Amino acid sequence: MKHKDQCSGQVKDWNKRHKEQLIADEVRIRSIQARIKNMISGQSEIISQARIPIVSGVRMQTLNYIVTVTLGGKNMTVIVDTGSDLTWVQCQPCRLCYNQPEPIYDPSYSSSYQNVTCDSDSCKSLQSTTGFKGVCTKEKPSPCYYTVSYGDGSYTRGDLGREQMILGDTNVSDFVFGCGRNNKGLFGAASGLMGLGRSGLSLISQTTDIFGGVFSYCLPPTQGDSSGSLILGGDFSAYKNTTPISYTKLLSSPQLSTFYILNNTGASIGGVPIQSPSFGIGGILIDSGTVISRLPPSLYKAVKTEFLKQFTGYPPAPSFSILDTCFNLSAYDEVNIPTIKMQFEDDVELTVDVTGVFYFVKSDASQVCLALASLTYENEIGILGNYQQRNTRVIYDTVQSKLGLAKESCNFM
Repeated sequence: MKHKDQCSGQVKDWNKRHKEQLIADEVRIRSIQARIKNMISGQSEIISQARIPIVSGVRMQTLNYIVTVTLGGKNMTVIVDTGSDLTWVQCQPCRLCYNQPEPIYDPSYSSSYQNVTCDSDSCKSLQSTTGFKGVCTKEKPSPCYYTVSYGDGSYTRGDLGREQMILGDTNVSDFVFGCGRNNKGLFGAASGLMGLGRSGLSLISQTTDIFGGVFSYCLPPTQGDSSGSLILGGDFSAYKNTTPISYTKLLSSPQLSTFYILNNTGASIGGVPIQSPSFGIGGILIDSGTVISRLPPSLYKAVKTEFLKQFTGYPPAPSFSILDTCFNLSAYDEVNIPTIKMQFEDDVELTVDVTGVFYFVKSDASQVCLALASLTYENEIGILGNYQQRNTRVIYDTVQSKLGLAKESCNFM
């Protein structure tokens, strides 16, 4: 699994690109919070398993992570997103498509492609999956037209189709996906997006009979050519974790049923417990499509205060976009970084990997920022982003409604 920026070629102004992506990340948070507010007003036998490389998308001009799948016989590189549900790719004929290095998928050249009609159950489920009803025309039978809007202002519009998809070595027949004819936003140069949420149209729900409703990933750092893995299915022998897997339950909420939400019960910096009224209230959403974790204001303030107490003696640097705690570390060969830990229900603990503590604005370390940010309001739900999930095996069991965490040095080999 690679970061989607790996396929974009050389970028002339990385400072500008990073700032744009962090701003987009903030817009995504705002949209997720709005979506949540609108929503509120025994495991199956595993038949198969797929193991796919997952990598940073930096070379594709995105800070999210990407995998390559085969759709209708063509390889497609897509962003991995647990915060959305519909899987889609750009399609010909395309009214508005952004640039991508791979050929745009053309259903007219695929013998296995089928239209999804407007009277189908898949079309009728779009409201709960995307927040928008499927649109029909006067044609008989009418195609099912969809719209998906994302938190960073990006969107895709098109029609639903069925196609053969290959995930690793596993064939998935009649997979329902979005054929995007009008796509715009911060998708980098990826061909589309893989929706791993919990609604009926998500990839994990459509493949429950194949993979048992279980998937996991290990996200590698963005530096170099490191590659982690996306594993569909619950065969633990494929994991390379160095600590035991600990499970915490996923919070149940009919209004927020498509999200993965955990009960955040505590946190510590360098072994010092953090005190915050936000613990145990509202939960925290875990999302592979958000880059920087967002914390309620009181919790962020407490974390920042304790971190600065322990990380002392280093010259400050200017803030960068949403990141307000920055340092100039260019004169240091080594620094002692306080360990950040988060606790969840059932005594489960996530130790943030050292590569997920700081965001390097400048490669010479003259501007290095704490990779955490504050939400605007105390009653908003915190979000655990992909930066703080690095080098951790994260296991989603949608059947037993639980999430597992274990330390792992992400390596596909």
